[in-house]
Amino acid sequence: MPIATPDQYAAIIDNAKAKGFALPAINVTSSQTLNAALQGFADAESDGIIQVSLGTALYLSGARVQDRARGSKALALYAHEVAKDYGVTIALHTDHCAVEYLDDWVRPLLADAIERRGRGLDPLFQSHMWDGSAVPLEENLSIARELLDLSVQANTMLEVEIGVVGGEEDGISHEINDELYTTVEDARATIAALGAGERGRYLTALTFGNVHGVYNPDSVHLRPEILGDIQAQIGAEVGKDRPFDLVFHGGSGSLPSEIAEAVSHGVVKMNIDTDTQYAFTSTIAGHMLSNWDKVLKVNGGYGDKKAYDPRSWGKPAETAMAERVVQAAEQLGSAGRKLR
Repeated sequence: MPIATPDQYAAIIDNAKAKGFALPAINVTSSQTLNAALQGFADAESDGIIQVSLGTALYLSGARVQDRARGSKALALYAHEVAKDYGVTIALHTDHCAVEYLDDWVRPLLADAIERRGRGLDPLFQSHMWDGSAVPLEENLSIARELLDLSVQANTMLEVEIGVVGGEEDGISHEINDELYTTVEDARATIAALGAGERGRYLTALTFGNVHGVYNPDSVHLRPEILGDIQAQIGAEVGKDRPFDLVFHGGSGSLPSEIAEAVSHGVVKMNIDTDTQYAFTSTIAGHMLSNWDKVLKVNGGYGDKKAYDPRSWGKPAETAMAERVVQAAEQLGSAGRKLR
């Protein structure tokens, strides 16, 4: 089926929250990795989210052009075409936009979605993330209010980050320390600024010790019970069960029990990047190392075109990444639970 409509996106999130599982959100860097993610979701019979990061958006437009909005739109148009025959519902999302990149990435994409809506068309992307973790909370929420208003006009969702995720992703980095935990006061300020759905629907990344990338487990202390405490306290105040649609960032290396507890508290989306990148690239490395005398023209030889044809290493790399997507869907409970 085609990429999700706005209503279908809301429905797969509602389905996940109601049934107690989370949607894998897979970062992709190319048409190849997008195809791998689609294959993984189809194999798992899982709906899901495919997302483009800050650096990928630039990369996709080509080294000469260097235009994040254009690169993102190009991959989205490709996705809308190829996703039609996979039998699962897929949403497209832009990931981790810091304040200095709003004007050349998220705002142009929202403007494009508003223009498309005026012509009776759905947006190319179903949601966008505003990463305000590097600015004071008051500024974070002020910008979030503006973007939420634009998102309502665009018929898209907004994702916000309230707190700080440690580690580094696409040049946005934070230390691993005691600041990696969102407080109830932070969550209360979020509701005051953005509402509890009446101003527009949004996804919320509350932090509970999360870290991006590969890390030493001894230096990371996840406390998913924080999510439950925030949901309970804020829910009692607004009269709504689990008022936040939560996002889990930086889940690589997390224990299955930690993931399961986070999901039980209303996590509906979990970002996955490091592990799928490794599955893809390590397979290519294995091909190159085992066929080095064929992929290189050694000692004046000719090599073996079949070995260095990008399809010869691309297909197994896509398969390996798809298998990791299936694993994620099984771990998050979304496997076999596609909505349609």
